[in-house]
Amino acid sequence: MESANIQYLGEHLWAGQLGNCLVILSFVAALLASLSYFSAANCEVNSEGEISWRKIARLSFLVHAFSVFGMVGTLFIMLSQHYFEYEYIWHHSSKEMPMRYLASCFWEGQEGSFLLWTFWNAVLGLILMKGSKEWESPVLAIVSLVQVFLCSMLLGIFVLDYKIGSNPFTILLREYPDFKHLPFVQNANYLSKLDGKGLNPLLQNYWMVIHPPTLFLGFASTVVPFAFAIAGLWKKKYTEWQRPALPWTFFGIMVLGTGVLMGGAWAYEALSFGGFWAWDPVENASLVPWLAYVGAGHVMMIHKNKGQSLFATFFLSLIAFILVLYATFLTRSGILGDSSVHAFTDLGMSGQLLVYLFFFIIISIVLLAVNFRKLPKQAQEESIWSREFWMLIGALVLLISAFQISLTTSIPVINKIFGTHLAAPVEGKAFNHYHQWQIPFAILVLILIACSQFLKYKKTDPKEFKKNIFIPLGIALILAIAISFYYGWFSEGKTVFYAALLFACLFAIFANITYFFKILKGKFDHAGASIAHIGFGMILLGAMISTSRSEKISVNQKGDVEIYGKEYSNKENILLQQNDTAKMGDYFITYKGKRKVGVDVFYDVEYLKKDANGRFSETFILSPRIQLNQRMGNVPEPDTKHFFTKDIYTHITLADLENMGEQPPQITSGEYKEPHNNNISVGDTFFTNNGIVVLQKLNTAVDKEKLGIPKAQIAVGAMLKIFNVYGKIFDAMPVYYITDSVPNTIESKVDELGLKFSFWQVNPSTGKVDISVSEKASGKKDFIVMKAIIFPYINILWMGCIIMIIGTTLAIRHRLKRNN
Repeated sequence: MESANIQYLGEHLWAGQLGNCLVILSFVAALLASLSYFSAANCEVNSEGEISWRKIARLSFLVHAFSVFGMVGTLFIMLSQHYFEYEYIWHHSSKEMPMRYLASCFWEGQEGSFLLWTFWNAVLGLILMKGSKEWESPVLAIVSLVQVFLCSMLLGIFVLDYKIGSNPFTILLREYPDFKHLPFVQNANYLSKLDGKGLNPLLQNYWMVIHPPTLFLGFASTVVPFAFAIAGLWKKKYTEWQRPALPWTFFGIMVLGTGVLMGGAWAYEALSFGGFWAWDPVENASLVPWLAYVGAGHVMMIHKNKGQSLFATFFLSLIAFILVLYATFLTRSGILGDSSVHAFTDLGMSGQLLVYLFFFIIISIVLLAVNFRKLPKQAQEESIWSREFWMLIGALVLLISAFQISLTTSIPVINKIFGTHLAAPVEGKAFNHYHQWQIPFAILVLILIACSQFLKYKKTDPKEFKKNIFIPLGIALILAIAISFYYGWFSEGKTVFYAALLFACLFAIFANITYFFKILKGKFDHAGASIAHIGFGMILLGAMISTSRSEKISVNQKGDVEIYGKEYSNKENILLQQNDTAKMGDYFITYKGKRKVGVDVFYDVEYLKKDANGRFSETFILSPRIQLNQRMGNVPEPDTKHFFTKDIYTHITLADLENMGEQPPQITSGEYKEPHNNNISVGDTFFTNNGIVVLQKLNTAVDKEKLGIPKAQIAVGAMLKIFNVYGKIFDAMPVYYITDSVPNTIESKVDELGLKFSFWQVNPSTGKVDISVSEKASGKKDFIVMKAIIFPYINILWMGCIIMIIGTTLAIRHRLKRNN
């Protein structure tokens, strides 16, 4: 029976039809708004033609914005009501998922994240329509054109044989290629028992509710200075555009920087790699535009105060937006699939993304080339003792830093274009690779941040500068030397850069504190830049100390061999049996047991201190968890104890996920419990309550005579290695044999562990075997393997984040007041 002839029950086709109509309307309205604003911009100011075209453009953009808001609302309704007849809803949500993560489902997929980006651009466009005054037509023409491209990503239509965009409202699950031939879609009432695939467990975290919208608002904000810069070149107003663009630039710096930092906080809290930054390509793709954005803001300040660096102002304002488009291509084309766990898969939009990218690159290059000779030239050479000279050097350092990160991140693109086989740095190698390059850049930027505040525009008296800089320089130098000797960095050649970075961080912090009190006299109205610089210095200081001096205190002391191989090294993992107490760092810890709450299994670990009388007292309890997810795999999530001077960060590296709090059946001590079957291949492992079992190989040359089965036609032994919780290794070999076409088994026992193995089935087609294990009641003792890391002074980093955001906010407020 064809599904086209089935009258399906319970489908909500109206939602998809409404959403699709809104997608088309938003695309058409954005195109009309762009064309109308373009026509208005080319008319004489305040002429009848300009007024008429602007009215059409405004109405069109309002219709576009209304359509985008309607799309957002429709998709949220579909998600909240579990309309699993739509592939997007089925793919990203489920009935079991807590409703508080509904927003994460919205933007987990490509289509939802493009819609989020479109939404923020529409909001910014409405604000610009209201407040950009004489710049409205040229600026909104560019913003509307960007919206045309973004809306095209959601069209989901075919032009000839090429599909343009992917539409979350039109792809029904029963028509999706992976499902349309499956039996369940032949059932008219298939929705009644259907549940969704569910949200990626890593995204079921409150940071993933607030981090993506903040990051995408930051991405969207780059279009504003870009549009003003294009408008300035277009209308030959080479300097005037910067006045309205400057507050927007610092707004974007603040929001995008906050989004990047939120991503670090999510990684620290939800991921188990033990840190807040891993130089993952997707992390890099958000950091690089921010670096260019910061450079753009500072060269705008140079031009505003001195009338210099005009070309750099245009270039950095344009490149910040283009780098966002390039990041979009990297993370959504599928080209990073082998080098990043965070990148989206390819939905067939690689060509469309390239058109989007190159369209705006070409516009930028053409307008810069046409206007290059017409740009006002600076009147005089910049003095080496001027603030603008060193601000420009700082912007160039940021640009070079961004280029290095982009170049390494783009290795898969380079391989694709040139057919090369360059290896992108991965995991620990990536960390070292980027640090070798980025630490020197960071040192330069921090020293410039420290010094440039005391320099005046045009020219500074060297004696006055040296007098102002002497005290913070001396304090930073003394503290850096003392701390470096304390940590032994001067005796370790590889960490000399850490000592230099430590000095640069302290110098930047104390220099800007001195500037705030000595030069600004504590006045907050002009202190935005200084406060932001202090925050930036604290971020790098906290990151450097917490990362370089982190200590793995989870050292296993119950055996001289690896617990379960190199993956669970004794130097980084501690093994805990339930109710046993072990020493870890300055604490004694006890694994109290596990408890299941919804899809999470929490492992409660009590931290104890011993007093002078040898008595233990509870200090705190940490409960790292494992989130159970049958479809996508179980995910460990850390738990952290926060102190003022350190964090104790823990996560589970190995645990038995069976018997989640259920009452075991009553069994006489010494009696074997019901066997538990394991369907495994050679090399696979499975758990018992007091160890891990590895199927090493299948032995087809067993001694039948010795086993008492001389007439067996087939006899195969399963060679097992059992690692107990102390790292001791045991061997077992249950045997599967066939005599007169009747299968049978010879059990193998490990009495010391109270285990009995039975090998009772072989599947030649899959290469897997069935081995059951029975355990004695007396052998039950739950255990975990846990990793614990101390991150010293990491709160400096988080405090720096808050201070930098406050400083940037003050800077924006000051610019708006000056403009008004």
